[in-house]
Amino acid sequence: LPNIPQFLIAYYGTLKAGCVITTISPLARESTLLFQLNDSEAGTLVVYEPLLPVFLKVSQSTAVKRVFVTSGDASKPPQLPQGNFYDFDAILSKYPPEPPKVEIHPKSDLACLQYTGGTTGTPKGAMLTHFNMVSDAIAFSSWTKCRPAEEVFLTVLPLSHIFGMTTSMNAPIYAAGTIVLLQKFDVKKVLDTIQTYGITVFCGVPTMYALIVASPDVQSYNLRSVRCCISGGSPLPPEVQKKFIQLTGGVLVEGYGLTECSPGTHTNPVDPSMKTVKIGSIGLPWPDVDAKIVDLETGSKTLPPGEVGELVIKGPQVMLGYWKRPEETKEVLRDGWLYTGDVAKMDEDGYFYIVDRKKDLIKCKGYSVYPREIEDVIYEHPAVKLCAVVGKPDPIAGEVPKAFVVLKDGAQLTAEELINFLKERLEPYKLVKEVEFRKELPLTSAGKVHRRLLREEELSKSSK
Repeated sequence: LPNIPQFLIAYYGTLKAGCVITTISPLARESTLLFQLNDSEAGTLVVYEPLLPVFLKVSQSTAVKRVFVTSGDASKPPQLPQGNFYDFDAILSKYPPEPPKVEIHPKSDLACLQYTGGTTGTPKGAMLTHFNMVSDAIAFSSWTKCRPAEEVFLTVLPLSHIFGMTTSMNAPIYAAGTIVLLQKFDVKKVLDTIQTYGITVFCGVPTMYALIVASPDVQSYNLRSVRCCISGGSPLPPEVQKKFIQLTGGVLVEGYGLTECSPGTHTNPVDPSMKTVKIGSIGLPWPDVDAKIVDLETGSKTLPPGEVGELVIKGPQVMLGYWKRPEETKEVLRDGWLYTGDVAKMDEDGYFYIVDRKKDLIKCKGYSVYPREIEDVIYEHPAVKLCAVVGKPDPIAGEVPKAFVVLKDGAQLTAEELINFLKERLEPYKLVKEVEFRKELPLTSAGKVHRRLLREEELSKSSK
């Protein structure tokens, strides 16, 4: 389901019935849908009518027993195939709201099987309990200083993604907030929505904020209702952060989380004075969360402030493990700590910084080069709208950094000009060796730039 009211109804109805949810992105292809339905052993599917044809192509290869279909508009009944297909909205109107009495054990009973590539890249279901999900929603609401029954949340992050699910649905419900749903991110619609509804809380990924500040029409909108924005999913470029704060007068800070943690674990303080906000940092651990940096080689040695290693986390939102994946669970859950696969460091004040993903690290002439560091500098150039840096195979250096860049409307920039711009700001071994300009970059269902696809393109080219 996309971001429609029926998503919330199906979500909470499933939980009240004592069942387990697994959400699937509306962008999922047949192979992804088939894998997740079978791996999760799903017996019931709730589907948006325009997406039904995707399921019908694989339905005979699944164990799904019943399908509830919604058109997204209760006044327009969906066209149902023969068999165990039901009109979702008609069923709701036919039966009284009398959920069965179900005994839930919050710390052991699953609420969600949330699929993720995790720290190893292969899809698997993170087993999240009711306790995990509620803990994270409460922690988010507390950290962002949500005012009960006063906040207006812009929900444009996909609810099928754990980031949107917690910050833009569960937390608003906990805080008795208003939820304004948008099915997809469109800059004009987002700007219109903020102005029309007086949005106060807007969680998103850096790409969203970058596109807003790059919009040629942004100055014509009144965005001053915005109080708090949390950016997650990938690093927030400091230049984007500064421009967005200037535009809205609200606080935009970087946070951190991962599916295995329901997802939030860290955020900078929501401090309008910005005195306790550290630009470039993911902030401090949330209440009841322990975090530390361990050595990359063995993961057994705790490192002092300033040293780079792997971020590990312990807290009430950490998953039970991966569904039917005991060996992979053992790899990431050790002695009560979740090993995130993210390379990070902690400063003397206890603020954490993500250096990069282990798998995104570029090894160039023996140096460790982190794409984020280069991307942050590229975003400082006024002509740049979006960018991504990946490692390109090189017979001599091993890998060299390559930049993919989308320019702002009407802007002009050559590869040579950008490289010269970087030369003044980066060490020689961090310089990109190639710049490829594109009209757009591939995005994940959550709106993050899909670095892996770009990296695979380069690997494919080098193997020919």
